[in-house]
Amino acid sequence: MHYPIIDPIIFSLGPVALRWYGLMYLLGFAAVYWLGNRRMRTHPGNWNSEQISDLVFYGALGAVLGGRVGYVIFYNFGTFLSDPIYLFRVWEGGMSFHGGFLGVLVALLLFTSKTSRHFLQVTDFIAPLCPIGLGLGRMGNFINMELPGRVTDSSFGIIFHCDAVRGLNALCLGPWENVTRHPSSLYQAFTEGFLLFCLLWLVSAKPRPMGQISGLFLLGYGVFRFATEFFRSPDSHIGFVLLNALSMGQLLSLPMILAGIFLIVWANRQNLAKAV
Repeated sequence: MHYPIIDPIIFSLGPVALRWYGLMYLLGFAAVYWLGNRRMRTHPGNWNSEQISDLVFYGALGAVLGGRVGYVIFYNFGTFLSDPIYLFRVWEGGMSFHGGFLGVLVALLLFTSKTSRHFLQVTDFIAPLCPIGLGLGRMGNFINMELPGRVTDSSFGIIFHCDAVRGLNALCLGPWENVTRHPSSLYQAFTEGFLLFCLLWLVSAKPRPMGQISGLFLLGYGVFRFATEFFRSPDSHIGFVLLNALSMGQLLSLPMILAGIFLIVWANRQNLAKAV
């Protein structure tokens, strides 16, 4: 099966263009807003629509700014040192989940200071809403022919266009590569998006100790990302960064896994202490 060629631009009016990747971000933020209003009606916490709007605004701002800064620092710091303006050339592409995650944490700290809510109460509320946006973002990666997978003879493999793998296969001179690769962005859309959403939505349907849902998000995302990175080719300009086997995405996911385990254990112990 050949990679489906999809024009990354949906339509354009003069210099203004609507791209599929940007549309996936907008749909993701809209989904978080809609799910947040639905969750507000079924979960205690004295949330209202205005607070949900503010929460999504803060989160979106943190995700976009943090995502860009994180990509530049984690994946292209050398380019930034030689050309600082590169940070602002967002039209050239480049977003990092882990940078966006850190940006969201900072944004939520600002939100909690404004609303006088406990930080973990806010993260527990928003954590089940986020995977849908993550999954849509990965679909944007797929449409843009980004994140090519590792070579495979599996029946799931697809043939990538040479433009998508130029940094991985210098011998790809024709329009199509002569090997099949894992569609890793689809794997990540399914795990980080659909599976993680189902897990968090079901678990959070009942009252849980404060911090447990946030911990489950960290653990779930970290494990899914770490596992699916084995099917994804490491960034061509970085390669493997640890033990000649682990990618930057896996290295950055390890602290999330450890933090998730710690937070779940802490939340359960706090709950037991209250029960006693």
